[in-house]
Amino acid sequence: MKTILWATLTANGNYAQSGPEHPPKKEALDDFAAHAKAVGNFIVGRRTFEGMRGNGGPGPFAGIDIVVVSKNASEIPGVTVARSPKEALDYLKQKGHQSALISGGADIHNSFLGQGLVDEVIFNVAPVLEGKGLNLLIDKDSYRYKHVQLLECKPLGGGVVHLRYAIDRADSQEV
Repeated sequence: MKTILWATLTANGNYAQSGPEHPPKKEALDDFAAHAKAVGNFIVGRRTFEGMRGNGGPGPFAGIDIVVVSKNASEIPGVTVARSPKEALDYLKQKGHQSALISGGADIHNSFLGQGLVDEVIFNVAPVLEGKGLNLLIDKDSYRYKHVQLLECKPLGGGVVHLRYAIDRADSQEV
């Protein structure tokens, strides 16, 4: 199964933190919705899912398989709860999906990256600088790095730039 990590980054490379006073850019949200519809699913952390849900209802994600990865939540109406990244991927594979979109929460992203479960990354770089932010990590404990191959680069409008990279899962080097 092909796994695609989707994230919005700030212009200075942080994992973009959004909230009521700093909402995500519409162009980035539209890009995410298009990718989710194309693959028919997305995997998200519980806190990010709760933030996405807002006032309830399926919104633009009606008919899309949503998997929430949470060690604490037992049941969330309308979605599947998985305890781990592997369990989430196994569920989507069982449902017949060829690709999985990993969409939210730095902890979820870092968990998939750290376990070497990502084939592609999509970064939408927002035109903002953020003083304190979270980072996407492939390994918290070493100076490992992976080579990636640029597959696509395009402006989405509103100053947002879309970057898509392939990751070679076998290529891992420590420095």
